[in-house]
Amino acid sequence: MTKMVNVYIMIACFLTLLAARVVSMPSPNPEINLRGERLPPTPPLSRNLFKNLFPARSTFHPANDPAPPYSTPPKIEGDDTKPLKVLFLSADTGGGHRASSESLASQFLLQHPNTVYTLYDIWTDDGCYPYNCLVPSYKFMSSRPRIWRFLYHLSNSAPYCAFMNLHSQVTSKRRIRKRIAEYDPDVIVSVHPTMTNVPQKCVIDIKKETGKDIPIFTVVTDLGSGHATWFTRRMEKIFVASSRMSKLARVRGWVSRSKLVECGLPIRKQFGEKKAAMGKRGSEPGKEYQRFMRQGLKIKNTEDPVILVMGGGEGVGSLGEIVEDTVAEMQRTGTNGTVAVVCGRNEQLRSQLSSRDWDASPAKLTPSTSRRTRKRDMIKRVFKRRRLDTASSPVPPTPPPSHVDVIPMAFVSNMDEWMAAASVLVTKAGPGTIAEAAAMGLPVLLTSFLPGQEAGNVDVVLEGGFGDYVSDPVGIARTVVEWVNDENMMTTMAKNAESVGAPDAAKSIVEVVLERALEARKLNGGKSAADFGKKKV
Repeated sequence: MTKMVNVYIMIACFLTLLAARVVSMPSPNPEINLRGERLPPTPPLSRNLFKNLFPARSTFHPANDPAPPYSTPPKIEGDDTKPLKVLFLSADTGGGHRASSESLASQFLLQHPNTVYTLYDIWTDDGCYPYNCLVPSYKFMSSRPRIWRFLYHLSNSAPYCAFMNLHSQVTSKRRIRKRIAEYDPDVIVSVHPTMTNVPQKCVIDIKKETGKDIPIFTVVTDLGSGHATWFTRRMEKIFVASSRMSKLARVRGWVSRSKLVECGLPIRKQFGEKKAAMGKRGSEPGKEYQRFMRQGLKIKNTEDPVILVMGGGEGVGSLGEIVEDTVAEMQRTGTNGTVAVVCGRNEQLRSQLSSRDWDASPAKLTPSTSRRTRKRDMIKRVFKRRRLDTASSPVPPTPPPSHVDVIPMAFVSNMDEWMAAASVLVTKAGPGTIAEAAAMGLPVLLTSFLPGQEAGNVDVVLEGGFGDYVSDPVGIARTVVEWVNDENMMTTMAKNAESVGAPDAAKSIVEVVLERALEARKLNGGKSAADFGKKKV
């Protein structure tokens, strides 16, 4: 009976993966890759069902958006040793994984200049179906929270992880092991949850067959909640960002305390540099530095608050309504300021915001979709009528006219400068963005999150006391305007954010990894896997 139940679970998992691929078929509309290049349209599912269900390997190969080439380290005089080869395992399922690997790579070059590195997507390059469809499936499901919630919670279970580990090993391990052996790394760092078990098995096989010791580490890029596939016990170390993740690793993955390192989320070193230059946010030196950064970003009025609004790489999450309502609320309350909007790939929204004259056509609050906001507005209207009925009720003064500048942007490469200049950050609950804001001491207002994966990130912000979560655009606008007009509240949230932030996380992680990598290379005698010559992988 138990065997039959296990068989049924495996069949259900496979059908779930198949369903995820079917519902995530790319639309016939042109897509844009990370370089901003427009890709040719993909045929709709109805034209050729079999071809879409089982695409050729070249369909989703990263040739359209290749990984960065091997880094070229600076030449060191008198250093004839071989460069340290670092292999990062990641995929473009969200920008956080690639950003974490890039921040770690820059630290490797700082601490050990004779380093070369590359980024390897094991599933797109050498995985079988359905794993080689991971990237396009993510882009589809991340914009559909209900589908994401169902598949995330179904896959975040012990039976599914056991089936996935077994199936991926049988179908893909040999090709992945061969690719790792060809690159011949000195150390491997995984920054993706699905790229822990099979690479770790490959490293064990390579050591048995060639004798070369290749340390492998995991850097968890989630803040408050993480998928069970993150936690593979045989890793050298697992770096986590918070005590919540450390507890989750022990409970869900049975990972020993000795293998867990709580150090924060790795972010680019520029954030730490800007924070050190700014000092405490809200202090006089901090305000002076903010004015300096705003001048460099060509913000007209450097004394007024700056509200930074982000919607992820796709520029989604009711971004247009949030900007409209925020400007309307600032105009209604007489609050001067600047609203800087990162639109991402949403070129239509950026064009609309750029062409609009906000002084000539004032913004208007959109009808609220939140039950709590509608109820609050109804109560306010009732009490307002009662006050008007009494002759002694004073008439509230009309606020002075305000001026609000709106700065729409596509992608920005100087996010550290914008966060230094901003007063408040309005964004979805992405772990990397929250970590960067906390490192800068920037209050955060969260507007949306992916069910399961990003739900814990909201708790990190709320428990840390440096922000809030509001999903209704009208409520977002009112909360933001209330914050920027309350200096004491802003100072308190900034202090709380600074206590949570970890601007030197990447440096701490690389110190541990580098020490172990150099130790392993010394034990290996500087030889490659081919030099051992015991067996061919």
